[in-house]
Amino acid sequence: MAGVSVGDDVIVTLADFRSTPVGGVQTMKRFRVSGIFEAGYNEFDKGLAVVNLNDLQRVLRMGEGVTGVRLKLHDMDQAFDVARALALKLKGPYRVSDWTQDNANLFRALKMEKTVMGILLSLIVAMGAFNLVSSQVMLVTDKQADIAILRTLGLTPGQVMRVFMVQGSLIGIIGTVAGVIGGILLTFNLNRILQAIEALFGVQLLPEDVYYITGLPTDMQTQDVTIIVLVALAMAFIATLYPAWRAARTAPAEALRYE
Repeated sequence: MAGVSVGDDVIVTLADFRSTPVGGVQTMKRFRVSGIFEAGYNEFDKGLAVVNLNDLQRVLRMGEGVTGVRLKLHDMDQAFDVARALALKLKGPYRVSDWTQDNANLFRALKMEKTVMGILLSLIVAMGAFNLVSSQVMLVTDKQADIAILRTLGLTPGQVMRVFMVQGSLIGIIGTVAGVIGGILLTFNLNRILQAIEALFGVQLLPEDVYYITGLPTDMQTQDVTIIVLVALAMAFIATLYPAWRAARTAPAEALRYE
């Protein structure tokens, strides 16, 4: 709630009216702000207030009853299954919902964004693999005389191919390890980097009214990191096949003709 500090008084106005001798009067109640919290989700931060249960019951004239119960699970991914089980067991006019339903549009958008980011990341890795192909092809062209000498000493085409495959794979492994370490460090410090950029240039990169969040939370998943590593290593290995095949097809006589 903007413009409110701890200790201020706020007046809560309800939509219902109560009858009085002078006509309908809107229900209002004065509360004192005892604390301010930030959930990190703009929709909650600007429209959610927590009050004492007894005070709220008196304002709503509810007696001792409540209108709902919220359950907090140890595993948030089980919310849909638990909500479904409760809906099947409860008798009467009850409505059961979970966080996947209450914020369905937001999480669909996040899922789509994650999918698109995965595709973009794969394309970036593929571009790195193409660079590896070009560098290996240039290396094969530059080392044709050396390859020819090794062939004359008894090295078979299969062994030549394995040499360049191992070399290209080592480049891919080193690049993948460096990228994973850099990505992990960036993930753990992403919010600090964002705040530093905003403070340095005086801009707001994530407006609350656009992105619905007040920060940039990160949650590194081991499964996602593993998939990225496997995809990067697979592309690096595949990128070594063509240059290694070209090296294996080097003819010693042709390569040594102008040496």
